[in-house]
Formats: sequence, structure tokens, C-alpha cells
Amino acid sequence: MTFYQGQSLADAVREATAVLSDAGVPSPRVDAELLADHLLGVGLGRLRAMMLGDSAAPEGYGELVEERAGRVPLQHITGVAYFRHLELRVGPGVFIPRPETESVVQLVIDHLSGIANPKVVDLGTGSGAIAGSVAFEVPGAEVHAVEYSTLAHAWAARNLEPLGVTLIQGDLRDALPEHNGTFDVVVSNPPYIPAEAIPTEPEVALHDPPEALYGGGADGMVLPTAAAASAARLLKPGGYFVMEHAEVQAAWIAGMLQRTGRWNNVSTHYDLNGKERATSAILASPSPE
Repeated sequence: MTFYQGQSLADAVREATAVLSDAGVPSPRVDAELLADHLLGVGLGRLRAMMLGDSAAPEGYGELVEERAGRVPLQHITGVAYFRHLELRVGPGVFIPRPETESVVQLVIDHLSGIANPKVVDLGTGSGAIAGSVAFEVPGAEVHAVEYSTLAHAWAARNLEPLGVTLIQGDLRDALPEHNGTFDVVVSNPPYIPAEAIPTEPEVALHDPPEALYGGGADGMVLPTAAAASAARLLKPGGYFVMEHAEVQAAWIAGMLQRTGRWNNVSTHYDLNGKERATSAILASPSPE
């Protein structure tokens, strides 16, 4: 696939859109424009204005379109993922943050309203999207993040260091024991895909790291259950826990939290697509002996 030198920008984007559409890319026009803007660096508004004129296609555009047509994630090609107010650096070895997770961050921010200098931890931070957003949007928050994968930890460090987040490489099942009982909020988007549920999107199946997808066990619930147990250990009494999950897991997770007897106000929350995306709960105070 070659876009010849001298081809107009408008014709190149039009042809790229058709190529990406034929390849099954979900948003071919937007991706074609974003790839062009990655090379030109002018912003989408300016790019679209340039397409009305006689601007030429940028050098190397065809190669990027070919990569995307092969279902390499757009974010791996550009090196950037946009999440709420953040521009995150991403690439091979780290889970690409999804738009639906932005609603989980909003639950945290809403809960923290009125709490001075809150202490928050993100278990399984991946690229640092959740932890970074809380640090950026909640002035005065003390934010910690935990990531197990060496590769993902390196990406998270790059994204979180400028935001003042304390990042450690560790296992969400036993991390931060020195902070037990001190957090106002524990948030987690742990791996939760069941072992036999192979993702259908090539971008996910071939490029997201397996350790960021599969939750352990036939039902995928090993790590989500562990995240809930760590939340109970790390939170102050009355602290807030919120965890992302697949929509089909909402009832199971709510039941799991209720059965432990350690949580009050177990609630399911919907994302902008109306899907059961997260479950929250309040840590109960210890029973008097």
C-alpha cells in the first residue's frame, strides 16, 4: 500500500478510510485523520481545514495506514492514549485505557468531593490512567499506584512521575502492607476476563498483554476477589472501594462483597453506554468485641 508523493491530503485520507474500513477497523475515518495528524502535528481542526485546500499527504502516511489496517492499535502507532484530561504514553506491554474507565474515575472524584487531602490507591494501574487522573483532578490528593508487570510499570512511571503519584511495582494481592487501614479510597480495574473468553477484537487479542486481561480461574474472578480483599485491608473504616468489571460480572461481584460481611452500601454503576461497568462499597466499621 503506497500513497504516492504529491497525492492530496484529502484524497489520501479518503483512500485510507476505505482501506481501514475494509480491514474492519471500527472507526476508519477518525483513525485515518488521526494518523495523518500524528505526522503533521497540526490538530484535527487544522487538519480538516487543510483537507479543503491543496495540501499534500505527509511522507510515511501509507506505512502507518498499513500498520493500522493490520489491526495494530492506533495508540501503539502514535504512542499516545487520551484519557479524560491526560495524554498518556503507551505502547507494547501495557493495557490501553478504555473510555468506559473514565466513568470509574468520575465515581472516585465524586466521592472525594469535600474530603480534604484524601489518600487514594489504584491497584493494578497499568498505564496510570486512573491514578494519574485522580492526581490531576483532585488537588491535594495523596495518590499511590501499584503495578505488577515490569513493562507496564515502566509506562506508568513515565506517565505518573510528573503528576506526583507514588508508584510501586508489586502484587495487588499483598502490596502496601505498611499503609493498611489508611486510605480513603481504593480503586481498581483489575484483569477480569475468564480463561476461555478470547477477545474478538484483534487489537485486544494480539496486542494487549495477557496479564492485563485474564483475571485468573475459569470465571476470571481470582484477581477481582483479591482486589476486594486488599481494599478491605487498606481502607479506613468508612472508606470507599470501587472496581471496574465486565457487565456480566456485576451481580457476582456485588454478591461476593455482600457475603464477606465487611461492606455496606454495595452499589452497581453504569457507564455511558448503559452497561453495568463498576461496583462500589463502603468498608464497614469493625464490630465491637
